[in-house]
Amino acid sequence: MKALCDPDNALGSGLAAIRSQFKVPAEFPPDVDAAAERASQRKPDGHVDRTDLPFVTLDPATSTDLDQAFTIERSGSDLILRYAIADVAWFVGDGDAIDTEAWKRGTTLYLPDGKARLYPASLSEKAASLLPDGQRPAVVFTVKVDEEGNVRLDGAERALIRSTAKLAYDTVRDSDLPPDFAEFARRIDRAEDRRGAARVDPPEQEVVAQGGNRYQLLFRPRMPSEDRNAALSLAANLAIADALLVHGTGLFRVMAGPDDRAVSRLRNTAKAFGLSWPANATLTQFERTLQASNPKHAAFMLAVRRAGNGAAYAPYADGVVPWHAGIAATYAHATAPLRRLADRYVVRATLAIANGRPVETAVTEAFSRLPEVMARAGNLDGQVERAVIDLAEAVMLEGDIGRIFPAIVTDLDDRGARIQLRDLPVVARVDAHNVAPGADLQVRLESALPAQRSVVFQRVS
Repeated sequence: MKALCDPDNALGSGLAAIRSQFKVPAEFPPDVDAAAERASQRKPDGHVDRTDLPFVTLDPATSTDLDQAFTIERSGSDLILRYAIADVAWFVGDGDAIDTEAWKRGTTLYLPDGKARLYPASLSEKAASLLPDGQRPAVVFTVKVDEEGNVRLDGAERALIRSTAKLAYDTVRDSDLPPDFAEFARRIDRAEDRRGAARVDPPEQEVVAQGGNRYQLLFRPRMPSEDRNAALSLAANLAIADALLVHGTGLFRVMAGPDDRAVSRLRNTAKAFGLSWPANATLTQFERTLQASNPKHAAFMLAVRRAGNGAAYAPYADGVVPWHAGIAATYAHATAPLRRLADRYVVRATLAIANGRPVETAVTEAFSRLPEVMARAGNLDGQVERAVIDLAEAVMLEGDIGRIFPAIVTDLDDRGARIQLRDLPVVARVDAHNVAPGADLQVRLESALPAQRSVVFQRVS
């Protein structure tokens, strides 16, 4: 970690330039804000009372748009997850002003100096968010998990819930959580191992606001509490996807894995890193042996991510089994409707089929339109995130022109060698002549231009 010295407010002005360049939505139109204020006053009707259940939330400490709350109980050898998801559709109607604006945005965009919300804050961070300050309408999915980690959707209902605690990844204690929270995650992990799933998450570059116009650029590894919490969403989304597929409807998250040529290149990359990848082991089996805390392992994880085919959304089609190679299963997104437009419709479809009702025509029609909308939103999210990282790197290094840094080559492509500085959370490119993945280099910083979000390194060894 390193604090960014920014006396000229280059980062602040640079973030403003990024918002302008990528047309990041700013405030909501007045009619949308007004509609959200009215919707926030809507009283739940037809929601069963589940306020006696001890729901809690687990998120980053600063989060206020809380999509999920949970409780876990035992039933014989099974674990029963009751997963409460923000009932966004209770507040947002098809074709109203809030809905129309959400279709333009697709997702919430997160920047260090603030987010561009999918829904106005009066909903996403107040009335619809599962905060522990009173009753909230939710859709509660009941997911049964057996000893082997197999999941099944056992029910879905609109319910009133009351969260008893807002827990944070970095401070949560085991005693704050349901007694079987860790066991639940272990079961889901074991099932992933059997499927050959590759849910391996390398550290990611992140710009974090420190207050007072100060920021940090760092590699943020995932915390154990975060991984265990992710197992809850994974289990629910797998169970929901299976139920949707059986009923011949839905919107699925799909991804093809690296092809044979890409796997062959990855074997060469592993060899260059000095990693031992047994000839009889698949890529997914090898990935499960990697540790993100090891720099060469982390670099290889990044190479795998870039070698695969990107994830996308696909509506149900007769005779097609939608597949997500990274998860090694049929998969859907249903657990983040405050932040992803598609989830609201998947929740509605699941609520219908779980209660023996036909899926509404408006939902089925949305499934055919959402892949393009979500792809556009995802591309924008990726472009903004990369621009923010580039800006932060240039600001951090601006005073170090001429300094020599130790680096490691993470991979090669048609634009040169990608390097990671050993002592700072910076990823850059240099000339690829006579280098291989895993090689140690010394590089000199030639320029760092915050206005252009550019840093240039030259190899010196």
